[in-house]
Amino acid sequence: MNQEPQNTQYLINGKPSPSLSVVDRGLAYGDGVFRTFIVKSGVPHHWELQYLKLLHDCRALGITCPKNDDLISDIQTLFTGGTDAVAKIIVTRGESSRGYAVPDGIQANRIVIKSAMATYPLSNQTQGVKLHLCELKLGLQAKLAGVKHLNRLENVLARMEWNDTNVADGLLLDSNDNVIECTMSNIFARYDNDLITPSLEECGVAGIARARIIESAKRFNLNIKIERFKLNKLMQAEEIIICNSLFGAWQVVGFNGKQWAKQGLDSQLREMLIN
Repeated sequence: MNQEPQNTQYLINGKPSPSLSVVDRGLAYGDGVFRTFIVKSGVPHHWELQYLKLLHDCRALGITCPKNDDLISDIQTLFTGGTDAVAKIIVTRGESSRGYAVPDGIQANRIVIKSAMATYPLSNQTQGVKLHLCELKLGLQAKLAGVKHLNRLENVLARMEWNDTNVADGLLLDSNDNVIECTMSNIFARYDNDLITPSLEECGVAGIARARIIESAKRFNLNIKIERFKLNKLMQAEEIIICNSLFGAWQVVGFNGKQWAKQGLDSQLREMLIN
């Protein structure tokens, strides 16, 4: 029997089941969605936003979303003891026989996983981070755009492009060479008081941290813009920020042969995101 990863616990449909069916469509086709977020002292961070996003993504794929109360019960069961940890919720469409057709009456499966808090070098906050420019280009599919679905092979292949521990993430362009996101984070570029983030109408994942920065931009005297733009425009930015729900926000100080001086916007955004 394979050993479970250290400090990892999980529930499947509310029970500490040791396995998921081999005919689950999440395994066979990546047919499902997921969310990853911090649980602080047993309380899921910004749960309302996380659940609304899970509900949105399930609806986009036509999957029955687990009830809010069931997920909260799972989290309360797993996250005891008051220690901060990371939660990952996976919802698969359920089990079916071979073939792409979805049978009538299929029952979604929910998985809640608890793992230790991710650790990142303090220098990512104090000194900024470097990015890799990925060779892989994201395919266009408007029906999946913004959705955090289980089929993340593009991200897996892109992440395999570098082994340098000094590189925090990799920038992904789409097949039309538009800037979209990084392998595990969303991206913002500041030009004076304009803060621009890529349009995700044709591909990419619309993260909760991204949504919160968009909503809070005016607090920082920034004009938010969501639009398509190319790599050459990104390289002209005065400041580049990447973000996700685990690390908050980091400034990019090295990318594609260019260096940026460390500034302060990422610190302000990070403080906002962790509260």
